[in-house]
Amino acid sequence: MTRKLVLIIDDDPDIRDLVRMSLETVTGWTVLVAASGAQGVQTARERSPDAILLDVRMPGLDGPSTFQALREHAVTRDIPVVLLTANPQADERYRASLRLSGMIVKPFDPFALPHRMADLLDWTI
Repeated sequence: MTRKLVLIIDDDPDIRDLVRMSLETVTGWTVLVAASGAQGVQTARERSPDAILLDVRMPGLDGPSTFQALREHAVTRDIPVVLLTANPQADERYRASLRLSGMIVKPFDPFALPHRMADLLDWTI
């Protein structure tokens, strides 16, 4: 099992907790959480995670704006980002235009989530 560092950026504390528990339990990855886009950008710059799971709809700095801020900094520019969305049809345009690593749709199966992330990032569990 490869030890990875994953950052979850989502304003919903229930989603953050569910994703964190799911990834840690199934994969053993270390999971960081951020409650806003601004906090997520700061955490990513400080900790340089192996991947980021990013919510689209957040107050303040939304998902696409957070993604752009990550791409503008040398430390975070190449970190793979997976979009987390409740509206995949509307948010598909972000995935294509921002060159994201993939998309996970809410609601999601917490038992399948780690495997989906691993598949999108070409990681082994």
